Amino acid sequence: MTKKQKLFVRAVLAFSIVFAAAPVANAMHIMEGYLPAAYCIAWGVVCLPFLAVGLISLKNQLKRNRSSITLIAMSGAFVFVISSLKIPSVTGSCSHMTGTGLGAILFGPAAMSVLGVIVLIFQAILLAHGGLTTLGANTFSMAIAGPLLSFGIYKLCRKFKCNNRAAIFLAACLGDLFTYCVTSVQLALAYPSESGGTAASAVKFLGVFAPTQVPLAVIEGILTVMIMIALESYAKPELKMIGYWKGAKSHE
Repeated sequence: MTKKQKLFVRAVLAFSIVFAAAPVANAMHIMEGYLPAAYCIAWGVVCLPFLAVGLISLKNQLKRNRSSITLIAMSGAFVFVISSLKIPSVTGSCSHMTGTGLGAILFGPAAMSVLGVIVLIFQAILLAHGGLTTLGANTFSMAIAGPLLSFGIYKLCRKFKCNNRAAIFLAACLGDLFTYCVTSVQLALAYPSESGGTAASAVKFLGVFAPTQVPLAVIEGILTVMIMIALESYAKPELKMIGYWKGAKSHE
C-alpha cells in the first residue's frame, strides 16, 4: 500500500469505530424512547425548579410591560424555527442550531426555560423532533443549560466593556455549543462506554457531533447578531421598555 492508501484505510477505520461506539440519538434533541425511564424522570424532576422560576419571571415581565409579549413571542418563534432546521451529521443523525441565546440576552435564562419547553413539546408532537419521554433531558440541555451560559457570557462580556455585538455573538455561539456538550454528557451517563466509562463515552459523542455543530454554532452567533441589529434599528422603544439598553450602552 502507498502512504495515501494507508491513510485512507486508517481514516475509514476511525470512522467505523466512531459509528460503532456512538448510537444515533438525534443529536441536540434526544429522540423518543432513547433514554431509560429512570433518566427521563430524573431529568424531568431537575427541570421543575427552573420552569417554576421561569413562569414567575415571565409573569413579572408581562406585569411590568404588557407590550413585551411581542418580543417574547418572537423569541419563542425564533427558537422553534431555527431549532427545527436539522442538518445531517456524520453519524446519520442530525445537528441543528438552538436559537435560545437571543431570548436569554433579552429576557434572561429563566424565561427561556419556559419558552424552550413549549417549543420542544410542539416539535415532539408536530415534527417528531425529539420526544415526550425525553422532554426533561432536552429541556435541560437546550432550554436551561444553554441559555444560562449565553446569559452569563453576555453579562461577563458587558462587564469587561466588550463590544456589544461581539458579546452577542459569543453568547449565542457558546450557548449553542454548551447545549450540545450537555446533550453529549446526558447520552454518556445513560450509555457509558465499556472501556473508559462515562467520560470516554462523552468524548466519543462530542467528537461525533462536533464536525457539524461547531460551524452551526458560529452561524447561529452571526444570525443572532443580525437579528439584534434589526431590532435595534426597528424596535428600539420595545428594547428600552424591557431594559435591554441598560446592558448595551455602546456598540463601539
